[in-house]
Amino acid sequence: MLPVDQQLTYLKKGLAELIREDDLKERLLRAAKENRPLRVKVGFDPTAPDLHLGHTVVIRKMKHFQDLGHHVIFLIGSMTGMIGDPSGRNITRPPLSREELERNAETYKTQVFKILDPQKTEIRFNSDWLAPLRFEELVRLCSRYTVARLLERDDFSKRYKEGTPISVHELLYPLAQAYDSVELRCDVEMGGTDQKFNLLVGREIMRDYGLPPQIVATLPILEGLDGVEKMSKSKGNYIGITESPEEMMKKLMSISDSLMPRYFELLTDMSLPQIGQLLASMHPREAKLHLGKMIVTDFHSASDAERAAAEWQRVVSRGEIPADIQVVTLDGMVRRIDKVIAQAGLASSVSEAGRKIRASAVEVNGEKVTELVELGSPGEYIIRLGKTWRKVIL
Repeated sequence: MLPVDQQLTYLKKGLAELIREDDLKERLLRAAKENRPLRVKVGFDPTAPDLHLGHTVVIRKMKHFQDLGHHVIFLIGSMTGMIGDPSGRNITRPPLSREELERNAETYKTQVFKILDPQKTEIRFNSDWLAPLRFEELVRLCSRYTVARLLERDDFSKRYKEGTPISVHELLYPLAQAYDSVELRCDVEMGGTDQKFNLLVGREIMRDYGLPPQIVATLPILEGLDGVEKMSKSKGNYIGITESPEEMMKKLMSISDSLMPRYFELLTDMSLPQIGQLLASMHPREAKLHLGKMIVTDFHSASDAERAAAEWQRVVSRGEIPADIQVVTLDGMVRRIDKVIAQAGLASSVSEAGRKIRASAVEVNGEKVTELVELGSPGEYIIRLGKTWRKVIL
């Protein structure tokens, strides 16, 4: 293991909050003295089948603990997933079936090993201890926390004031998550900033069970491609870790220059001095290309990353037709360019297509079109709107 001060520097990179740093330092010193790795837990409820880069922020921090020789536990919430984490929710989340959870859990196991070392990762399912919990034991667990404390939580407090229903099973969620930490004897638990309340409940419940309270480490919520909203599939601003190398590269190259340092910090293993030096020595586009290669390599391979970078440069930088251009066949009766663009899926409506044409954002067969012209005889037309291409067959 590295000296404790160096471990702390490496582990603190990208953290939003550490509760408490002195406790972690003391725990690291004791672990080094006893030659015992820390037990580090992160829980994931398998509520969706695919992960995106926003999910990997905390997974990468798990890797950093793993790099330093500590023991990482990837906990799949096979029982808490049936409750549904109420964090940030203004309505009760409908519970998933056990079959859905099990199916999603299998895909999670495959995806996380793109970052974590499978030989050094312990995978656990919290249904192993929560399912057999007797009612008497559940009552005893509930007696260790008050409803008043649970209602201090922002989302519960807001819903209570608004008169929005809060189901009793939702109140059990943080207690169930805390019991996971008791069962696993965690030294550290990590999660996003929206998980802070749940993680702190874990500290208190562990203390009540006579265990040293876990250290809590929260990580920022990653902004999506728009640089404003958090990365989310529902918002359409995400990069899925199972997407093709070319699609990942294209999306990463679309982020703003101002967002680049944050992506370097949260999505790579580079140190802050290394990131600063790289950004100072490279043109923003080259730095972004370097970032794209690093991330694509993580989830695919170095050769895939090089190929995706070359394809992006060929298509965007040189304006060449992409190899995977989408082909659309239309009724030859439609010839006016704004109607063709709308039917080809390049614009949401004919009026939007017209605005794009007047803004000089449309090319047909390599030539800009600024008026509502009629296309000529039936045949193939290569139409480009911004960075999106279509081969249209009339």
